[in-house]
Amino acid sequence: MYDYDLLVVGSANADLVIGVERRPAAGETVLGSDLVVHPGGKGANQAVAAARLGARTALLARVGDDAHGRLLLDSQREAGVDTVGVLVGGAPTGVALITVDPSGDNSIVVSPGANGRLTPEDVRAAGSLFQASRVVSAQLEVPLESVAEAVRHLADGGRFVLNPSPPQALPPEVLAACDPLIVNEHEARVIAGTELGERPEDWAEALLALGPRSVVITLGARGALVAERAGARVRVPSVPVAAVDTTGAGDAFTAALAWRLGRGESLAQAAEYAARVGAAAVTRPGAQESFPTAEEVAAL
Repeated sequence: MYDYDLLVVGSANADLVIGVERRPAAGETVLGSDLVVHPGGKGANQAVAAARLGARTALLARVGDDAHGRLLLDSQREAGVDTVGVLVGGAPTGVALITVDPSGDNSIVVSPGANGRLTPEDVRAAGSLFQASRVVSAQLEVPLESVAEAVRHLADGGRFVLNPSPPQALPPEVLAACDPLIVNEHEARVIAGTELGERPEDWAEALLALGPRSVVITLGARGALVAERAGARVRVPSVPVAAVDTTGAGDAFTAALAWRLGRGESLAQAAEYAARVGAAAVTRPGAQESFPTAEEVAAL
């Protein structure tokens, strides 16, 4: 019996958001809206998104002993996330500087801060959390060696989900554990490390050849492609909505997919549900505060 449906290993940032009419060119200054501070970071976002949907969720992360760290801890607890694995201190809390244009598209620069101090030793010390978790989800806003250490501590029968963002070359040990590896087009090209064909099906074949058990390629308005090593390639349609802010939508998608996989759904079924969750998230501003409940997803 697992105590948690999902353990998220990853980053926790304070998102500093400014709305702009257009993003500045090199050397250019533009005026924006008032600064708004939101709890964010890919790891913290995924944990909140899963908990909002009803998943029993824990977070393994590191924040600073500062106001931003307290903001993040409060946000996790309010959503129902178990923060027993959130370590405090070692560096200031990570910060993401985000600009959002009128179409809802965003540009992000991240200062890792305490996220960069989440060490393999921290992961090993949290071994009991891994053994209590049905699914483990990770990203790459924490050190890659810590993600690799997480793979070594999966429970028997546990499943590992990775969104390699920001993308970098992955060791074979991590690739072999991914079930699935979740990437967009840019991430697919970086991870593959070679020229890819024009079709998402071609990207999936190149990625599967590297060793993951399954791959999900997100395609924005074109939905997603699901590919399993020994299964069919399935296109998952997008859900048309009026986008307000895309910040955190990918994290909501990943969290929802990981949770539904842990419930025993097929990869295609989980991706279809995740597409609805991601669509609901872009209809509201911000990251964590935009994530829907299960009831809101059902009503979409």
